[in-house]
Formats: sequence, C-alpha cells, structure tokens
Amino acid sequence: MTSKLEQLRSMTTVVADTGDIEAVARLKPVDCTTNPTIVLKALGTDMFADAVDEAVHWGRQQGGDSDAAVAAVADRLAISVGAKLVELVPGRVSTEVDADLSFDTEASIAKAHGIIEAYKDRGIERDRILIKLASTWEGIRAAEVLQKEGIDCNLTLLFSKAQAVACADAKVFLISPFVGRILDWYKKSTGKDYTAEEDPGVVSVREIYDYYKTHDIATIVMGASFRNVGEIEALAGCDRLTISPNLLDELDKAEGTLTRKLSPDQRGKQETLSVDEKTFRWMMNEDAMATEKLAEGIRSFAKDLTALRTMVREKMQRAAA
Repeated sequence: MTSKLEQLRSMTTVVADTGDIEAVARLKPVDCTTNPTIVLKALGTDMFADAVDEAVHWGRQQGGDSDAAVAAVADRLAISVGAKLVELVPGRVSTEVDADLSFDTEASIAKAHGIIEAYKDRGIERDRILIKLASTWEGIRAAEVLQKEGIDCNLTLLFSKAQAVACADAKVFLISPFVGRILDWYKKSTGKDYTAEEDPGVVSVREIYDYYKTHDIATIVMGASFRNVGEIEALAGCDRLTISPNLLDELDKAEGTLTRKLSPDQRGKQETLSVDEKTFRWMMNEDAMATEKLAEGIRSFAKDLTALRTMVREKMQRAAA
C-alpha cells in the first residue's frame, strides 16, 4: 500500500515548510515556504557559508555596517536561500516581506518590488515566487496592488474568516491559514485536548475552504502550522498544505487509507460577505484568538528578522577588523 504521504499528494499539493535544502531534495515537495526563522536556520548550515561570505563582502562595499547595509545584506541572504530552493522545487518559493512593515502598505509594496527584482537579477522570474505578507489590513491592501501588477502573493498569519474574506475581495493568489497556532490558543484558553475532527484550527480552515468553494473564489487555501499528522489528515483534499519535514517523514512512513475530507466540488450555504476596513477591524477586535495570534506572529517574525540582522552585523564587523 502507498504511504499516506503519497495518498495525500494525489489529492493535495504538498508544500515544504522549511529551508532545509537536504530535506527538500529528499521529500520533493511542489513548493516551499520560508520565513525569517527558516532563513536564519538555513544560513547557519555549511551549505550557505559561501553565500554568507559573498553577501558580507558585497555589503561592506555598499556602506560598511550601517543599518541600511546590514538590512540589504540580510535581504540578499534571504534571496540566496530562496534561489537555492527554486532549483529544487518545480513550483513556487514564498519569500517574506519584513514583519516590521506589516502595518505599512506602501513600504510593503516597495519591499515586494525589491524582492522580485533581486530574484530577476539571478535569472528567476516572478512566476516562480510568491510574495509573503502578514494578513493585516495593510498587508492585504499591499497584496491587492501587487496582484494587479501580476505579482502573486501568499497572505500568511491568517487566523480568521474576516482575514480570509478580505483576502478574497483583494483577489489574493494564496492564503495560509494557521492550524496549529489556533489550536495552541484554544488549548491554553480552555485547558482541553481536542480530537482532529474538533480541532479549532481544522474547523477554521474547513470553514474558509467551504466559503471559497461555495462562492467560486479562486484564491488558493494552503493550510499551515501543523502540530500533528491528525490535523493534516483532517484537511486531506485542501488545495495545498505546507508541512514541516518531520511531519512529512511521519506521513511517509504511515500506512493505511487516507480519506479525503475536502473537495473542490463541495458547496455549502454560507452567505457572501464583503469586508471593508471598518468591518474587518471590528471582526478582528471581536476575535480575541485571531487578534492575539496575529500580533504574536508578527512579533515573532520581527524578532527573528532582528536576529538575522544582528548575525549579519557581527559578521560584517569581523570582516572589517
């Protein structure tokens, strides 16, 4: 019998949630997603030692170890990781706009343009890249502009239907609703353990998926942030699922029948919603989980971005000594 991973691949596009080059080469996902945490881990491996040295040398020529030069080197290294991943997957690689720009639409658009140009300089066209933005109101507005320019976006840190509807209205290419982090919040809040079928993260993604399919919304739903294979199995059939290497390995070793839970043909009875800024902010205000997890996620990514820049600054200072 084929493994559950192979069965999953027959109904869902499998994406690797990692910058681990060896894992990507071994597990052969269609796409890859990255974030500052993943980039920082990748750059700590021997594989990227030369890329780090090259970027540091390049940065010294741009302006010493000024804040602008450090940020430019960090951006260059993130592109180096993404470019390596592009070589290994047939599909897309998501590259993240800086978390500290999550509430600045114009700056997010400018950063996205810079990312696309940096990939183009390496011979990688925009059709291999997804620009990853936090699902704030400002991030969604930036994505709306970028999508009109033909730059596809992945809206991350998505925890609520309000965010999902706003992304659909903006004609975003792909959303990444976070399953595990929703479960984390509810377990902490209620002290309860949940089965896969009643898992609040699973329920949230199913509701969003049902809404999209019911209203023929083209935006791709890619479940993310899984805590266990039960959550993944409960979303079998979702458009895409981005999964960490350890859970991919677990699925690859698992036998038995994987039952499809979601289908693009399904139609529910959810009414069409339209979310303007006032409605969006009120719905988020009323959803403590979504508000708290969005803010927490942005802080976490910003912290890792700071750690990446600190690492770069230290290497640039040592190179100058």
